[in-house]
Amino acid sequence: MKTNDLTMRPITGPEELGLFSQLPYVLNGQLADDLAAGRRRPQWMWVALRDDRLLARLAWWSRPGRNAPEILDIVDLDDSTAEADRVDTGVQLLRTAMAATLPNVSHLPEYSRFVPSNWRENAVTRQVVEDRMTTLQWTGARLFVERLRLEWRPESPVPEPSGRLAFRPVHDAEELIALMALVLDGTLDAHSRDDLTRMSIQEAAVRQYEDELVQYPSPRDWWRIATLPNGEPVGFVIPAHNGYNPIIAYIGVVPAHRGNGYIADILAEGTRFLAERDVPRIRASTDLGNTPMANAFQRAGYVNFEREINMTWS
Repeated sequence: MKTNDLTMRPITGPEELGLFSQLPYVLNGQLADDLAAGRRRPQWMWVALRDDRLLARLAWWSRPGRNAPEILDIVDLDDSTAEADRVDTGVQLLRTAMAATLPNVSHLPEYSRFVPSNWRENAVTRQVVEDRMTTLQWTGARLFVERLRLEWRPESPVPEPSGRLAFRPVHDAEELIALMALVLDGTLDAHSRDDLTRMSIQEAAVRQYEDELVQYPSPRDWWRIATLPNGEPVGFVIPAHNGYNPIIAYIGVVPAHRGNGYIADILAEGTRFLAERDVPRIRASTDLGNTPMANAFQRAGYVNFEREINMTWS
């Protein structure tokens, strides 16, 4: 499709990854594997060209087997062009690609971008991030939440057990969903709070279980319930592998046992569990405003290596 002197189109296939990757971003090294695994499709990866020069690009991601994109995780501009021109090009590409790729969609996939942890303090990095955010805002998106991306490395000490809690595998889906529903009461997580504006706590727990937790390729017998010595459940932790890295996928303490520091014990168990498998790293995320969770990760030896910007059209 041509607009003014721009050609806007999806890539033809893996043979055009070289063209698509001319603009730098941390996810470039994953694109070939993502295409091979079905996490991306050529028709979800768009470019804006002037002659043979790549001026903007975007791409959606999804779990293998899904028929529709789940996340818009690449929006890039040629930062060597004038600010107004590059943002305008990005807006044109985004509108064109969304109209072709997501027709009649009532809820557009969320936008996600990984950014340096100090992105606001560096003028160049700040401009890059804000240009992309402006591009999204001109199509109606708004900032939803900023998240900390955290990482534990094997050179960090493995957290020692405190002895206050016992840990066992999850009995079945019903047990975990029931605990997830309890944890959602008073949650500080922005995505969960947003879910609860549109559905019941039980519906939100089931949705997260089915749409996220069971989709991880790692074994479900990794999941752990934390209990008091008498067997009463206190919370849970979900160590997992997301296809890219070992992760702490979900962690929570039920309301009746909050305020006792159990989150640190539960996180330590999940970290030990993965560390015992000689993983090269463990990654996790939490909202920038979720101070108790961020502090727990810091005490367990996790460092904030980057941040994640989430924007939505809702």
